Amino acid sequence: MSTKELIVIGDRVLLKIDDEEKRTEVGLYLPQTLQEKEEVVGGTIVKTGKGTPMVDPLSMTESPWKNDQVSLRYIPMEANVGDYALFLQKAAIEIEYNNEKYYILPQSAILVLIREQKEGEEIN
Repeated sequence: MSTKELIVIGDRVLLKIDDEEKRTEVGLYLPQTLQEKEEVVGGTIVKTGKGTPMVDPLSMTESPWKNDQVSLRYIPMEANVGDYALFLQKAAIEIEYNNEKYYILPQSAILVLIREQKEGEEIN
């Protein structure tokens, strides 16, 4: 029997959405106007893509059309697994996987990330 895995592509994130509470699980209060319009939603990031793909400039030659092996590098994601994100719902796609609801959205739709700070780590 084979197992299946969701693979998030590029600069997208997969989020587990909040349980429609007025105050998010991280203690952030969303005003009633935003809740009613459902413009901004919050959730915890479950998976991220590799980032925005770009051609590795070191793999380019003087004649790039002759190069069969173009290697890719990725501009890394700012969002990490475990971060709490507030995002624009209109940019998200709701899916159901294994009887759980998730949102898939581009990183650019995220308004703010809340990340648990580890001991001894400075906030940027």
